[in-house]
Amino acid sequence: MNPTEKQIEWMAQALEQASKCLATNDVPVGAIVVDENGKTVGVGRNQREELNNPLAHAEIQALQNAAENLGNWRLDSCTLVVTLEPCTMCAGAIVNSRIKQVVFGADEPKTGAVGSLFDVIRDRRLTHQPEVIAGVLAEESAELLRSFFADKRND
Repeated sequence: MNPTEKQIEWMAQALEQASKCLATNDVPVGAIVVDENGKTVGVGRNQREELNNPLAHAEIQALQNAAENLGNWRLDSCTLVVTLEPCTMCAGAIVNSRIKQVVFGADEPKTGAVGSLFDVIRDRRLTHQPEVIAGVLAEESAELLRSFFADKRND
């Protein structure tokens, strides 16, 4: 399925968040949460190094920011857009936040929990299964990560 113009626009915003990670030496992953009208209600980026916090993944940051801004932990009318396939921790948070839809960029074959290694989000045994749209601006998302890790190997 081809991504919509809105999904591409949202992913570009998530990529902007990911780019901010480079200044703090965090793995460049960015996320946004948009409401049913397409308005950005939450933003996040990987901040594990910056905050010295193993839970500070982009998705967690964006979900927390959206919940604070909306005054509700139930994000059932929202879409999470993230540059990299969520891990198991983030997939659990996504399910528990009742996100309606997840849009992600690059696959993560080593830790991905939305189809690559596990498929937590679509597990029918859980209480909620968001719709998933994968591969939106996947090459741009993957290139940002490749460049980051290439620079690390050269340091």
